[in-house]
Amino acid sequence: MMFAAGIAMAAGPELATARKLYNSTDFEQSLKVLQAIPSKDGPVYELMGRDYYMRADYKRATEVLEKAVAMEPANAEYALWLGRAWGRRAETSTPFTAPSHASKARQYFEKSVQLNPTNLEAQSDLFEYYLEAPGFLGGGLDKAEATAAQLGRISPSEGQWAEAKLAEKRKELGSAEAHLRRAIELAPQQVGKLIELARFLTKQGRYQEADQSFERAEKVAPNSARVVFARAETYVKAHRNLEVARQLLKHYMSMDLNAEDPPRSEAAKLLREAQGD
Repeated sequence: MMFAAGIAMAAGPELATARKLYNSTDFEQSLKVLQAIPSKDGPVYELMGRDYYMRADYKRATEVLEKAVAMEPANAEYALWLGRAWGRRAETSTPFTAPSHASKARQYFEKSVQLNPTNLEAQSDLFEYYLEAPGFLGGGLDKAEATAAQLGRISPSEGQWAEAKLAEKRKELGSAEAHLRRAIELAPQQVGKLIELARFLTKQGRYQEADQSFERAEKVAPNSARVVFARAETYVKAHRNLEVARQLLKHYMSMDLNAEDPPRSEAAKLLREAQGD
C-alpha cells in the first residue's frame, strides 16, 4: 500500500504538467508526459484519451478511455469522453463499422447521464445523438424530446436551445427562432447561443441579422477565439465575405487557444477552403 501511494504521489506533478499542456492545446507533449508515467491510473488514461481525441486519433482514444472506464466504471466524465470518441469513430469509419461504433457512443452517453443526470454536457451530447441518429441505432425524436425536457429542468436556457433544435428538425423555423431568442434572453452572457442564432439566420439567408448576432457576441466576449472561429466558419460555409473570413482565420491561428476551442488544424483547413485551394 505504501508503494502504491508513492507511485500515485510521483504521478501527481506529471499529471498536472500534462493537464497544463492539454489546456494550452499542446496535445502531443501532453501525451509524451503521460506515456512516461510508469503506473497509469484512471485520470492518466482519461487525459491520454482526450489528447488522442484532440489529435483526431479516435481509435487510440477509445482504447485508452476504455481502460479509464474499466478502472473507474462509476465516473460519468470518463463515460462521456468514451462516448464522444466512439461517436467520432462512427463519423470517420466505413459504412460497415459505423453503426456499431455509433451504438457504442449512445451506450456510453446514456451511461454518463445515468451516472450523473445533472451533467449538462452529457445530456446535450445524448440529446444530439437522439436527434440525429436513426431509430435502428437508438435515435428518435421521442427520446430527444424527453432529453430536452431534462435539459430544461437543469438549465432553462439549455432547454430552450434543445427545443429550438427539435423545431428546426421538424422544419418549424419560426418556432426554432423563437426558442433560440428565448434561450438568449435567459442567458444573455452565453455567447454560444448568439453563435447558434447567427448560424440559424445564415441558413435562412438573413445575413445582416446574422452579422448583428455575431457583433453582439463580440461585445459580450471581446477577443473570444470561439466567436472569431464561428464567424469565419459561417462566412466560408455560406460562400460570403471570404476576404473577411481569411483575415479572421489568420487572426484565430495566432490567438492563444485552449482545449475547448477548435484546433488550429481545423482553422487551417477552413482557410484553404476560403482561398479556393
